[in-house]
Amino acid sequence: MALDGSHPHDLQGPHDPYGFDTVDLAWLRAKPGTKWHKEPELLNTWVADMDFATPPVVLDALQARLARADLGYADWGYPHPQTPACRVFAERAARRYQWHVDPAEVRDFCDVMQAVQVMLHLATAPGDGVVLHTPSYPPLWKTLQAMGRRQIDVPARVDAAGVHFDYDELERRLTNEPAKVLLLCHPHNPTGHRFAVDELVRLVAIAERFDLLILSDEIHADLTYDAMHVPIASIAGAAARTVSVHSASKAFNLAGMRHAVAHIGPTWLRDGLLDFPDHLLGAINLLAAEATVAAWEQGDDWLDAVVAHLDRVRLRFAELVAERLPTVKHRPPAATYLAWLDCRDTGIGDEPVLACREAGLKVSDGNDFGPSGAGHVRVNLATSTAIVEQIVDRLAAVFGADRA
Repeated sequence: MALDGSHPHDLQGPHDPYGFDTVDLAWLRAKPGTKWHKEPELLNTWVADMDFATPPVVLDALQARLARADLGYADWGYPHPQTPACRVFAERAARRYQWHVDPAEVRDFCDVMQAVQVMLHLATAPGDGVVLHTPSYPPLWKTLQAMGRRQIDVPARVDAAGVHFDYDELERRLTNEPAKVLLLCHPHNPTGHRFAVDELVRLVAIAERFDLLILSDEIHADLTYDAMHVPIASIAGAAARTVSVHSASKAFNLAGMRHAVAHIGPTWLRDGLLDFPDHLLGAINLLAAEATVAAWEQGDDWLDAVVAHLDRVRLRFAELVAERLPTVKHRPPAATYLAWLDCRDTGIGDEPVLACREAGLKVSDGNDFGPSGAGHVRVNLATSTAIVEQIVDRLAAVFGADRA
């Protein structure tokens, strides 16, 4: 609710039909979710939740389900159920990405990380090498550590021209350090890198040369700005060796619904999944599947509007950083709503997150993204323009000309 007690959708206007620029701190701080509830006194821009209200089409679908007073067992098949989201995902992949998959090869999971961990369990053993672009979304590298897999880094180099990875060096390393899996975060979290077609072609060639399974987390696929997302499985030669994991959670702000789908290209992995004991992986929540289907079937207008808003916000943020934070290195993300700030030239040290906190700003600690994240912070830009400007005010108090 806003300061006057209204819901953000009640404050919408012709140029902001979903109220993205009218969310305010009073409404946010009243929410029970982890982003704002844990420390409401801070300006929270850390965990990757949007500050926006749930898409109306999703609310309508959930309310319709509740109105039917039917929350019993769903008829999704047995013993290996598929929710309607599997079919809808395949239809949407063809429509949005010109990527054609067989719905029978799509499986539901309770979230993206469950799918990633299950595939790693089936495809690798302790000690096996897994290639990972770094810095990395924390659950990815922590999963490899917890499972005893050997991480082979592909370090990012970020400059004004973009984010770069040295694939020649990767090939040299793989010649001497065998691996089983290329674990891809595509688009990349935290750098906001969108893998272009030529880069994907190179990665597929590397996977073919070294016989790697490609395990691609594509949760941010719908949040790209300068070009449409290209699924790596759509690249020639990739489909039979690729597992692509998708979810509506990031693009439609549904993280708490806990639902993902995976297109599993390799037959042997689909067969391996069938051997899991019944119920070991849990079951998909009825309302989560309902929300996903509504988002993917009816949510394109909302998605187009939110991407347009995020595009404006990321460019405004970059403009303000350039003006007010001269020692901070940053480039607008090509995908995601996450800004990766290199604070190593500020003199603050390896944990700038602490100085931000002293200024009343909660950001994501770069160290959580692995050793190469030291001296960095990640900022969530999925909020109103006014709140983004407040975020920069507090960053400037720490790193900029306002610093005392």
